[in-house]
Amino acid sequence: MAREQLRYDRMVEAALRGVVRDALRQVATRGLPGNHHFYLTFRTSFAGVNLPDYLRSQYPGEMTIVLQYQFFGLEVDDERFSVTLSFNNVHERLTVPFAAVTTFADPSVSFTLQFQPLAAQEAAQTVDPTAAKPEGETAAKPPLPAEAEVKRGEVVALDAFRKK
Repeated sequence: MAREQLRYDRMVEAALRGVVRDALRQVATRGLPGNHHFYLTFRTSFAGVNLPDYLRSQYPGEMTIVLQYQFFGLEVDDERFSVTLSFNNVHERLTVPFAAVTTFADPSVSFTLQFQPLAAQEAAQTVDPTAAKPEGETAAKPPLPAEAEVKRGEVVALDAFRKK
């Protein structure tokens, strides 16, 4: 029987989604401090995303919202956040599970997180690591790609650290 490996990629992803959750919770209770503002990109077709049909048809894959000047009723729980935004002078309530978020950015401090959609993570986990490798392919761990070196202000994609 194969031993299950510790899934550090899942742990890191969950911890970083917790950063997004905590930032939104602070803003929900205290408002945005200073020049802080957030760009949140999420998958509109993800289960649990609640937005008007006209927005879903306008943004069939992903949508980016900005929390800066005009947002209302921000509510945050462990699994999702809800916020009211204005689209063409019409207030609309959106609910977004954290699992649907693909990018979180606060440009005021050059902070950005990119996430793998959880559905893609689950599909990647179905690959059997003990399965036979094609000829010439080894089971050795590949070195970290050069782009994994992080510089201030750069977007960090967690894929750079995942096994391919």
